[in-house]
Amino acid sequence: MQHKATDRKAAAQRISIIGAIVNAVMSVLKIVGGILTGSAALVADGFHSLSDVATDLMVVFLVGFSHKKPDEEHPWGHGRFETVGTVLLAVILLLVAGFMTWDSLKLLFSGEIPAPPAWPALLIAAGSILANEVLFFYTLKVGKENQSNLIIANAWHHRTDSLSSVVVLVALAGAIMGVWWLDALAAVLVALLIAKIGIDLLLKSLAELVDTGLPAERVEALEKTARSIEGVINVHHVRTRLMGGQSLLEMHLQVAPHTTASEGHYIGDNVCNALKEEFDDISYIIYHIDTYDDEKLIENGLPRLQSRQQIKDLLDSSLKTNFGLIPDYQMMLFYAPSSLEVEIKLTASGISAIEEKQISLSSIQQHLEETLLEIKGFRKLTLWLPA
Repeated sequence: MQHKATDRKAAAQRISIIGAIVNAVMSVLKIVGGILTGSAALVADGFHSLSDVATDLMVVFLVGFSHKKPDEEHPWGHGRFETVGTVLLAVILLLVAGFMTWDSLKLLFSGEIPAPPAWPALLIAAGSILANEVLFFYTLKVGKENQSNLIIANAWHHRTDSLSSVVVLVALAGAIMGVWWLDALAAVLVALLIAKIGIDLLLKSLAELVDTGLPAERVEALEKTARSIEGVINVHHVRTRLMGGQSLLEMHLQVAPHTTASEGHYIGDNVCNALKEEFDDISYIIYHIDTYDDEKLIENGLPRLQSRQQIKDLLDSSLKTNFGLIPDYQMMLFYAPSSLEVEIKLTASGISAIEEKQISLSSIQQHLEETLLEIKGFRKLTLWLPA
């Protein structure tokens, strides 16, 4: 898991640095080219590319920080910083869209007819489309491979630059042919497109920050994998959430009623291993072992049965009072929602003490059963002798 996390970090930072370089070159070309050719849409598109440079550099920093190991202040890790970074990226997109819309609307309603842009603006817009489409597909591929919402969000940021350049290209062609307002209108349409992407990213990130669960089909697949492990009878009370593109799970695993604590833990570990092999985006799994289905009982409240110490104190007191001794024994308790089974294994020294007192084992067993009947929910006693 640590090796995979390191690979994710390196891949995410590498593609972000490449994106920053490409966008820096394109932003200079579009802003300078837009000014020289007289295209407001191309200048607006250039500032969009400039915002890409800032977000690429921000992604490099946030990816590095979000992959830090858990520490005392952040015991669950730093994945939330990636989510916060996606929120910041979305806000930047919305701000860029707002400024672009304002400037373009002012131009549309100014009453002045600007000179048509020069034809080299078409070449710059076409080059921007090609560069950003290549960058979009490459970044999206890295984001999906590493299951990083931040990288995927940045890929769509590149796609907005590509789409905006398509609109700009069409508008420039129209403006050169005499339809002057197409250039400014294109800038408004580009701004609305950027705002749409920003809102989508913002809503998705906020859903993660408020611990929205994984999609139902994903939870069903997780439960199916858990149920396939030997020893698991049922899976319930599954809770999921996301943290920086990584899934966190909590679940109850139901095992056979007389399963020991160590075997239950072993079964739980097998479930964790299977889930992490099947779904490599899982970072934490918390499981609770049940020997009965307590899903409804959790909501309605569990019945209060007596504890081990209370039961032992009752048995010891009764044995001491009636037989004058407390033979050495081991006790296992099996709790169900409203009932209790008790297994008692007499040790060799315990049997020797009983025989010295000339007490029959049958009378001991009968007395134990009668005593346990006083306990709420008692159902069955099994008395074992050493082999």
